[in-house]
Amino acid sequence: MTRTLCARLAGTARGRNRDRGSYALETAVLAPVVIGMLLLMIAFGRVTSAAGSVDGAARAAARAASLERDASSAQASAQAAADRSLQGEGVTCQASSVTVDTSGYAIDIGQEATVTATIACTADLSDIGLPGLPGSKTLTASWTSSIDTYRGRQ
Repeated sequence: MTRTLCARLAGTARGRNRDRGSYALETAVLAPVVIGMLLLMIAFGRVTSAAGSVDGAARAAARAASLERDASSAQASAQAAADRSLQGEGVTCQASSVTVDTSGYAIDIGQEATVTATIACTADLSDIGLPGLPGSKTLTASWTSSIDTYRGRQ
């Protein structure tokens, strides 16, 4: 009876030795997958954050444009407000454009009018270094703000 017990224990020890190194192999296989997922989460977070910042910049640009009295001042004010907003949020754009629809300034006083600011920002993603991820993404946001109905316009 003792001999059978010893044989069984020896067999169990040999079975454990067969699994040696399996944790290292699992780690070597799973580590790139986990790192890739982390980089993908970082990229997604950066794009989401930048999209929110571009939306905020569009809102600031439309508001700044709506406070001006003429279309040319509105365009300049919107551009400056968008630049300040993006810079304050820490978003750097490879290329950006601010377009302001100032047709509301041509409407007579006493009638409702609006100004719309549209911002396009190309965010850089090349520093993440995840294969298959595009090097940049263009984010666009638009916002409309009311012009004071009874304020003079030129």
